[in-house]
Amino acid sequence: MAGCQNSIAKQRARPGKLEKQLNCIQINLQHSRLATDNLLKIIEEEGTDILCIQEPCTIGNKIVGLPRSYKVFASGEGRKRAAIVINNKQIDTILITQLSDEDTVVLETKVDNVRLIIASMYFDINRPIDIDLQKMEAMLAHAKGVGIILPAREVKYWRDF
Repeated sequence: MAGCQNSIAKQRARPGKLEKQLNCIQINLQHSRLATDNLLKIIEEEGTDILCIQEPCTIGNKIVGLPRSYKVFASGEGRKRAAIVINNKQIDTILITQLSDEDTVVLETKVDNVRLIIASMYFDINRPIDIDLQKMEAMLAHAKGVGIILPAREVKYWRDF
């Protein structure tokens, strides 16, 4: 089953701060259609706004199993190992293509007049870590002066339906 971390970005109403709560999930689906189906139930039950996915279910280098009502962001021509899904029409988003590839997806978002950078990354154990660290440094440089959501920890999460 998939590993997942629930993180909630809570900010009180202040100038330049979010006025409402955003529910975020980070999850590794291990390319499983069953894990994707279970994730859809969790999204519905918990009212999830943002999903940072590693190893989404793919067919022919396309992410499958997610409703068309969700905004799904991925990059590159090969097999996608990272994606971000937005399930909130109040969140304006744009893919930052110069920082994104099959293993890294970076979005710039705007919520309540607050800009945020959101990233989802897949770290390949067979690739030198320096490559991923350079990607993270480029993201942080791009996000200078702007909030950033970068899920970095995986917690095992099991749920039976």
